[in-house]
Amino acid sequence: MIERVIEFTVPDGSEVMRADKVFAAQFDDISRARLQRAFEAGQVTFDGETIDKRFKIIRAGTLRATLKEAKFDSSPKAVNIPLNIIYEDASLIVVNKASGMVTHPGSGTGENTLVHALLHHCGKNLSRIGTPNRPGIVHRLDKETSGLIVVAKNDRAHHKLAESFSERKTHKHYTALVMGIPKSSRGTIKAPIGRHPTKRTRMAVVPKGKPAHTDWQVETRYGQDAALISCVIHTGRTHQIRVHMSEMRFPLLGDCIYGFKPGRLKEIQVPRIMLHATELRIQHPDRDELMEFNAPLPADFGEVISQLEAWQLR
Repeated sequence: MIERVIEFTVPDGSEVMRADKVFAAQFDDISRARLQRAFEAGQVTFDGETIDKRFKIIRAGTLRATLKEAKFDSSPKAVNIPLNIIYEDASLIVVNKASGMVTHPGSGTGENTLVHALLHHCGKNLSRIGTPNRPGIVHRLDKETSGLIVVAKNDRAHHKLAESFSERKTHKHYTALVMGIPKSSRGTIKAPIGRHPTKRTRMAVVPKGKPAHTDWQVETRYGQDAALISCVIHTGRTHQIRVHMSEMRFPLLGDCIYGFKPGRLKEIQVPRIMLHATELRIQHPDRDELMEFNAPLPADFGEVISQLEAWQLR
């Protein structure tokens, strides 16, 4: 076993929240079960004093937790996990990834990632480019983001697909629910993204970041409280849509890391970060054919939209 220490400094003026929920909001790669074990072992403190998960943070201070982790095995095994496969041939597979599924294994993840499921479905028919824990993975989606992801089944396809992504020849269309209503019906944000200067688990708009370009459009307004938007990203930066919309002061519903305030929508039950990869267009790696794939909004999106529609009518 190895130890991992996570720490978060709660700023002045923060919303009152239980300690376990603060950790969950700030470290989306940490499972609830791992946090629970740390609390039970007395390995969580606030300003040096041991606390339990029910402890409410009502002032500024430093939360710290020591997590016990198994040593990471860089060679994941096949696990029989159902996949929603949109398309498959000898060179690639397109999956509609469920929210909550991590794309590839890493420190602290379990044997329930997309890679584990792909190894069971595809066997040895996955590309081996890159690190051993990412067979076939050309691009990724955040854990809570649902929707379309393409996977390479051989090295040649991987090279071709990776080239398309790097040269921005792919089309990636997302749907999101945001807090607040933009004044304009559409717009573009070009703002460089890099690691947050002090909060290293986050990304941020920073002067020396990598170029990032997002086009957005309002599809539906729900009173003055929220909106359904569509986004097309022309670059593939980590947390790009989440960071760009937060920079505009319209954070994604459920995204407490980048500014969502649950108190603003007290009666709306938001189960996760409301972001879905709706449409993907790619050039097939073996033939001169543009392929388009679509994934309808999942049930949890529909449930939140229904709540917002009812909220609007009050």
